Amino acid sequence: MSKDVLGKALWDYYKTPEEQELITWTHLTEEDPMPLSYFFRSYEEMPHIEQKAMDLAFGSILDIGCGAGSHSLHLQNECQLDVTAIDIAPAAVATTKARGVLKTSCIDIFDHDGRYDSLLLLMNGIGMCQNLDGLRELLNHFKQLLHPGGQILLDSSDLIYLFDSVDAIPTITQGSYYGEVDFGIRYLGEEQLFPWLYVDFETLHQIASALGYQCELVEEGSHYDYLARLTMEY
Repeated sequence: MSKDVLGKALWDYYKTPEEQELITWTHLTEEDPMPLSYFFRSYEEMPHIEQKAMDLAFGSILDIGCGAGSHSLHLQNECQLDVTAIDIAPAAVATTKARGVLKTSCIDIFDHDGRYDSLLLLMNGIGMCQNLDGLRELLNHFKQLLHPGGQILLDSSDLIYLFDSVDAIPTITQGSYYGEVDFGIRYLGEEQLFPWLYVDFETLHQIASALGYQCELVEEGSHYDYLARLTMEY
């Protein structure tokens, strides 16, 4: 993505925390304002599935799509774990570094070649893969980033609730999975639109299993969201 709308918003809030909002939408949903303070929340303020992911993380950790770095900060400071936070948004990485995360990098995940015990993708970070083919490609790449016995912790949502009837749901055989969306964000009049993926657990399980992962449903959230844990057999 050429623009850095989210990164600019996070940096502005870090410098001057006020009542700023990020406007989000998809081609399936109306505009929805999100307080920027949400990206700066503490462990106690996080949804339960994010807290559970924090509790399960171990060893060396790669926080992929770190945003403002709230998950990295908790794992580094409170859990005393070795955390590396990465994002493709330069201002987001700058914010994360300024907040005190010791290891940060502005890099695309496909250009990253370290090895870790835990890969973390929260706030639907897996959505960066854009579509189901991209999900397969990303999970394949993750095999190169995991130590033996390592894990992937990710959350996502099933968008099935957005459709009035089964007949209204696009099927994969029609060429479009219903969780593949056009996602938009706007901050101070500047907009960014990009493809994004929300994947239901059964579809994730099928794809991950075909690639040799064990896929476990760890926790379900309050509204069609869930936390999953993927591991490899070595």
